[in-house]
Amino acid sequence: MRRGEQLPWIVSDELWARIEPLLPVVPRRPDHPGRKRLADRKVLSGILFVLHTGIPWESLPQELGFGSGMTCWRRLRDWNDAGVWQRLHESLVADLHAVGALDWSRAVIDGSHVRAMKGGPKTGPSQVDRARAGSKHHLITEAHGIPLAVLLTGGNRNDVTQFVPLIEAVPPVRGRRGRPRRRPDTLYADRGYDHDKYRKQVRAVGITPVIARRGTEHGSGLGVHRWVVEQSFALLHWFRRLRIRWEIRDDIHDAFLSLACSIICWRRLRNLPLR
Repeated sequence: MRRGEQLPWIVSDELWARIEPLLPVVPRRPDHPGRKRLADRKVLSGILFVLHTGIPWESLPQELGFGSGMTCWRRLRDWNDAGVWQRLHESLVADLHAVGALDWSRAVIDGSHVRAMKGGPKTGPSQVDRARAGSKHHLITEAHGIPLAVLLTGGNRNDVTQFVPLIEAVPPVRGRRGRPRRRPDTLYADRGYDHDKYRKQVRAVGITPVIARRGTEHGSGLGVHRWVVEQSFALLHWFRRLRIRWEIRDDIHDAFLSLACSIICWRRLRNLPLR
């Protein structure tokens, strides 16, 4: 880390200003006051510390002031149940759309396998890891690699089965006059999505599918456009907690996925040149 650079798990004032209004208010009961609730901002820093480092919850350093691992886990769960991470992601994508940073001329879709060490819902025998338990991250990005939606499935699910669900998972993106945008003009995918049934379904919602054909030689030229989703997976799995699935509960891993997508969008928005 460069000298003077802020630690990635420290919540900046600008990011906190985006997140704080989305958090549910928990009133303190005067008849059962108990111990004072730890500040949400500190707990969020603890959640980000686990997301970035991959450290087990029970090993969260107490001296950093983030609270216990169980406190951070509960807040992550509760905030996910309240839809905080999804709304955060949608608001950041809308802001990127408002400044013209999204390219809707094409989108790219792909899946990536991760090992699931403890099993749980949305896991299955991996087809690429000797049938060990695993999960898949399915991602759709716009032309610059900005994540629009991400889904979690078992490691035995074929990528093509998530073709249409990923398209449907893209929320209405506001930020400009007129109707919210949801659909790209074209959608790029590799040979794993080569199926005429799904091509018809994609065309039915007004999107032109551009998919490599099985049995043809490599060098179709689609890689010129598809590399952005690989880059986005690299950014997503830069968060150590997402390289291996340690959570038995799928909603907790989903929460980490959504939060990581939001952080990626936040960094892209923050690094845009001043207009």
